[in-house]
Amino acid sequence: MLKPQLPQSPPASPTLVPLAKPSSQGNGGEIKEVASPAAIEKSLSVKAVVTVKSSAGGLFSEIGILGGVNMITDLVGRTLLLELVSAEVDPKTGQEKGTIKGYAHKKSQSTEEATYEHEFEVGEEFGEVGAILVENEHHKEMYLKDIVLEGFVGGPVNITCNSWVHSKFDNPQKRVFFTNKCYLPTETPSGLRRLREEELVILRGDGQGERKSYERIYDYDVYNDLGDPDSGVDKKRPVLGGQELPYPRRCRTGRPRCKTDPQSESKSSSIYVPRDEEFSTIKELTFSAKTVYSVVHAVLPSLETAIVDTDLGFPNFTAIDELFNEVGDVPMLTKQGFLKDLFPRLVKTVADATEDVLRFETPETMKRDKFFWFSDEEFARQTLAGINPYTIQLVTEWPLRSELDPKIYGPPESVITTEIIEREIKGFMTVDEAIKQKKMFMLDYHDLLLPYVNKVRQLKGTTLYGSRTLFFLTPDETLKPLAIELTRPPTVDGKPQWKQVFTPSCHSTGMWLWRLAKAHVLAHDSGYHQLVSHWLRTHCATEPYIIATNRQLSEMHPIYKLLQPHFRYTMEINALARGNLINGDGIIETTFSPGKYSMELSAVAYDKQWQFDLQGLPNDLISRGLAMEDPTEPHGLKLAIEDYPFANDGLLLWDIINEWVTGYVNHYYPDSTRIVSDMELQSWWTEIRTVGHGDKKDSLGWPDLKSPSDLIHIITTIVWVASGHHAAVNFGQYTYAGYFPNRPTIARTKMPVEDPTEEELKIFWDKPEDTLLHCFPSQIQATKVMAVLDVLSNHSPDEEYLGQYPELAWTEEPAINVAFERFNERLKEFDGIIDARNTDQSFKNRNGAGIVPYELLKPFSEPGVTGKGVPYSISI
Repeated sequence: MLKPQLPQSPPASPTLVPLAKPSSQGNGGEIKEVASPAAIEKSLSVKAVVTVKSSAGGLFSEIGILGGVNMITDLVGRTLLLELVSAEVDPKTGQEKGTIKGYAHKKSQSTEEATYEHEFEVGEEFGEVGAILVENEHHKEMYLKDIVLEGFVGGPVNITCNSWVHSKFDNPQKRVFFTNKCYLPTETPSGLRRLREEELVILRGDGQGERKSYERIYDYDVYNDLGDPDSGVDKKRPVLGGQELPYPRRCRTGRPRCKTDPQSESKSSSIYVPRDEEFSTIKELTFSAKTVYSVVHAVLPSLETAIVDTDLGFPNFTAIDELFNEVGDVPMLTKQGFLKDLFPRLVKTVADATEDVLRFETPETMKRDKFFWFSDEEFARQTLAGINPYTIQLVTEWPLRSELDPKIYGPPESVITTEIIEREIKGFMTVDEAIKQKKMFMLDYHDLLLPYVNKVRQLKGTTLYGSRTLFFLTPDETLKPLAIELTRPPTVDGKPQWKQVFTPSCHSTGMWLWRLAKAHVLAHDSGYHQLVSHWLRTHCATEPYIIATNRQLSEMHPIYKLLQPHFRYTMEINALARGNLINGDGIIETTFSPGKYSMELSAVAYDKQWQFDLQGLPNDLISRGLAMEDPTEPHGLKLAIEDYPFANDGLLLWDIINEWVTGYVNHYYPDSTRIVSDMELQSWWTEIRTVGHGDKKDSLGWPDLKSPSDLIHIITTIVWVASGHHAAVNFGQYTYAGYFPNRPTIARTKMPVEDPTEEELKIFWDKPEDTLLHCFPSQIQATKVMAVLDVLSNHSPDEEYLGQYPELAWTEEPAINVAFERFNERLKEFDGIIDARNTDQSFKNRNGAGIVPYELLKPFSEPGVTGKGVPYSISI
């Protein structure tokens, strides 16, 4: 842990002593800019080197996916106007000192970047350089990587930009870039205070008009752009956000309202995000969001062309297995040959075929055990070590009861009886003993889903139940499934409530009913995973943090510099999701059980379940009964299930993050006074609570921000959500759901014993496999999801992993650099600890014959679909 840094004066500026005798002439006779003619004798020559990166549009324009310009070509012969800004005011007048201006010209160029240079003459009286103003003289925007000022005896001054700079012809306002030094608001050098405040005003905007693509304005809006009511009344979707359906806020775009529904925002070909939130560079391949775009707009239409019957299911399990050989000729793929280069895992050239075909990689789970998905033990194990380890909870009350209104939803009592459970436990203990000893656990989707059952059943090709699934913790720390209860409420046509319990069985009828019941529960779990554990709790909940950070914290603020790596590219991937994945008739609606009610369901979950303090892992585990506070245990918690791979690894990662954040925060905030007096910080936290998550502002779970420990808890929680939480629910998706019978996203048919017709019963009795196959996703639904999950599970070659490399600003502060090195070392140790745990045969939930080791929280990874790696941010 770092020692607290006491208040002190800003460090002295670099000694203004020239490295070489100044000259009044630059290269080629160019006249250098000077601060004052009288200061030439006491000035030094300072060279500004500006690095400009090639645009992300270059590659895509070449392969035809997206429009874009090759920036480097456009830069030839153009210039940049630079203005050095002193950190100090004039001691005589108390006014800001004049800037030193100069035009930087291109000096070198490669395929990926160009450099611009200019030499300034800086007078001794100018003082420390605190910022630089930039005006882009080109007709197109450009991406500035950094600016280095060389020539000071104390070493170069680094200014990290990583920002798009608009053309002066689009906006005459100059851009300001501050040096990498951190300042709390009250410590801001006097010459920079106005610029610091004005920059935040610019980023907030005025809340008016439609945003332009080159702007950097951060503002809030509700989710009113998921539907498309102007295309038809059935395309309308409810507004998420507000009293009726509380929801986090998204970034405001200002697009016009729909003609047929003034509450909804109209569609557009692209969705605005602040310019610096977009992907900036390409190293080896595209960033993942662009790949998702390409899957949605090229691969999926190709699938729809090849699979004409959207209701067609799989005739047998052999047909499912053949997905990993080939789907067949997909005509559009041959027309867009670039796809093979972008998706080598999907588009394969078959030796005896003349054209490319679509073929899926065999998931690691299936490679190790072709029948892994059939096992009850694996079904249970994945609640602890799969891609949705966030829903298993302890049973604390018996008998089970619904909290919904019995007048609407029927009798609240569960039909899972004591007799059923004790029969399944097989004499281990009574139900009362099991609950007292914390041996009973549950997946509970009953009260969340039951209000939507009748609505969903009005939709074509899907069905729904409320469900509960009970498990028993055996002496070897594995879970044994005991029973599944499926419930249908009273129907609009007068049918009474229907509910039934299904248990594992050795008899053929009971065995197939159990398999069908599991398929329904897995569809419920898949929907909750995607809509709540993944989208809502990571992507959606994080966007308000990003907006508030940019609106209220200056780039000079140490907390801004701490958080910024954890926010990279999240807003762009969220915008892409709104346009293609979670939108009306998008991937989620057409392939998951809740259909068009999917996003509305996530809003209900936000209203009923989301609390800020429960987003941190320790409190999440405690709230689900999976842990209790115990200062004698590692991490201060005693787990109810000791072999809980997600919790075991997650708590260690949480502690590592917390140690890093603690050292960082205590360095800048040694006492509570600094926290309370930091108006930027207080405004940031207030805006998150009352605006970004304003629909929950009066809910429980919001910590105060009055002390360093408060700030440490808040930051650690935000960092955990963006890194560990997201990695745990995202990067194993293809591994566990790529073979869709293991995690079907939709159950298309009801149980054959619910009000069955003669034909339904005959099919079930004659060939129950057909009943299960018809319940599974259709061919087009399954292949769509598989294609998207393959991309979502992928790490790009330039992935930025948690703690792998520091931000430049961290390295320039010695104490922070030391703390980061400790952070990096602990993560490397953590990587080895996971390897050791995965080879320890006493941990039956993370290893064994045919079992994929639990690696989802291993911090680092190679590119590709690896089932491991924790990036800094939610970038896919």
